[in-house]
Amino acid sequence: MSRQDVNVYILGCIVRPSIKQVALQAGVSIATVSRLMNQPDSVGIDTASKVYQAMKTLAFRPNFSGRNLRAGRSRTVGVVLPTFSNTVFAQCLQGLETVAREREYSVMVTATEYRQQDEAAAVELLLAHRVDGVILTVADAEASTTLDLLDHEKIPYVLVYNQPQQSVRPSVSVDNQLAAYDAVSKLIELGHRQIQMLAGHFHASDRALQRYHGYLQAMQQHGLEPLAPIEVARHTYTSLDFDYLQTFRDPSQRPSALFCSNDLLALSVMRDLRVLGLRVPDDVSVMGFDGIPLGELMDPMLSSVEQPSEQIGALALRTLVTAIEEQQEGHPTSVATHILPHTVRLGGSVKPFVQPFVKPFVQPVIQLFTTLP
Repeated sequence: MSRQDVNVYILGCIVRPSIKQVALQAGVSIATVSRLMNQPDSVGIDTASKVYQAMKTLAFRPNFSGRNLRAGRSRTVGVVLPTFSNTVFAQCLQGLETVAREREYSVMVTATEYRQQDEAAAVELLLAHRVDGVILTVADAEASTTLDLLDHEKIPYVLVYNQPQQSVRPSVSVDNQLAAYDAVSKLIELGHRQIQMLAGHFHASDRALQRYHGYLQAMQQHGLEPLAPIEVARHTYTSLDFDYLQTFRDPSQRPSALFCSNDLLALSVMRDLRVLGLRVPDDVSVMGFDGIPLGELMDPMLSSVEQPSEQIGALALRTLVTAIEEQQEGHPTSVATHILPHTVRLGGSVKPFVQPFVKPFVQPVIQLFTTLP
């Protein structure tokens, strides 16, 4: 079958060529084809000519409804999240869904499972469905080719949870570093000196890395020696390496408190410590990050940094709709960044640290005196 002969017949039905095939035929991105169909004036004449020729060759027909074809808008926003297994993202989705319904927008959602290489494909898929804009969380907001593509194609987007440090990009988040600093400082106030951080791989989450910087800042400002972080393969449920976990049996080797980059890791390590025969918080205190509702149902209740995830999602949707409408009206699109407040919730998984009392060796001393002449 030739490249041009792309209509596939299945059980007598014709499967029409997709926008992805048009982009491949024209040698452009899916985003470019999508923009040409939604906003023809935003694409250069030469590029538009290539795309129209590809459409003609492939007998491609846009599947717009009549209203959206006239308006040039789908009234749909795309959402790209790292995972569905962490309820913090479900809370965010709930917040943006509520506002989307109020604004008469639909939402399309996909997840990358923390795979940075899947971010571009996820966005391209959403653009193929002609979303008006995108809300997303990426691995690294400072070095993201996906965000570079959206900037280049002038597609409205808003980051959630990402907190760009160097670049100026629209985002809604808490201050990850400050929040971690506050959490670790609270542990230090409670007498903990041996505090260690547990996180997924930093290269897959700039949020975890920023929280590590907050941990370092708190330890250093209080004159304490930071411990090497424990990096695990997954950012959600996991188990610590068995050999490493065995070191926790020795009170002189284990930290008195663990600061975890998210609540699911905190709940996972609490399970591992129980299996090892250790008690939380009597042997090890555990502090999480996110403030997911499940943590409040645990026994002991999980201490955590609470971030307002529903508000993050709601504000991200409002910010995105504003950008979409500004673009539709021909106005310059504003770059809005929002930092929302956080709180440190203390629960039963953390307790003040008291230096263990070492019993004096009374009996040997007594025996010594009884043997003297």
